[in-house]
Amino acid sequence: MPVETAIPRVTTAQLVVHFVHSIREVLETMAATSVTVSAPALKADPASSYDVSCIIGFSGEFVGNMVLSMPIDLARTVVKAFAGADVPPTSPDFPDAVGELANMIAGSAKKSFGGTASITVPSVIIGKGHVIARLHDVPCLVIPCRTVAGEFAVEVSIKPMPAAAR
Repeated sequence: MPVETAIPRVTTAQLVVHFVHSIREVLETMAATSVTVSAPALKADPASSYDVSCIIGFSGEFVGNMVLSMPIDLARTVVKAFAGADVPPTSPDFPDAVGELANMIAGSAKKSFGGTASITVPSVIIGKGHVIARLHDVPCLVIPCRTVAGEFAVEVSIKPMPAAAR
């Protein structure tokens, strides 16, 4: 009989700590951008925080999603620092760069969880007022972040998935 590995007993709030570390590490390393992170808060509104959002889904021992959300001007600034060139939002390289940054944040956090999980290919949405669907039984914590170029948010709606439910 196969033995299931026990998933770590963690809360969404504890998982957020891994995201905070990943946000700082990725933006400082990959985009030479210093980030100040404020206290996470519960988010009830499904509307996006800003007009550029990248969604990364989680499955396996952890399920839910992470959203990197930025105003378009900040996204351009961060993408320029990351790519080393100005990339207009109309270029196919723009959502690719935003998606890669979100992928690195999610991947780094996932590695720190201590269990196994898979992440999806990034989905980038550009436009004001979009709504992001989430699992109805998982709280969403928004992590407010600030750089010298502006504010952005990382929204985390992830929970451990019991082995019996996988």
